[in-house]
Amino acid sequence: MRATKRRWNPNVQKVRLYLQGKPTRAYVCTKCLKANKVQKVG
Repeated sequence: MRATKRRWNPNVQKVRLYLQGKPTRAYVCTKCLKANKVQKVG
């Protein structure tokens, strides 16, 4: 048995995107970026 349990953290990136019609910076997981679940600015 391993001494410590490995944590599976999400791969988050800080990107500029539209939130409620305004461009802001937020942390978004790469799965959401690839699936076009958020609209990037630019």
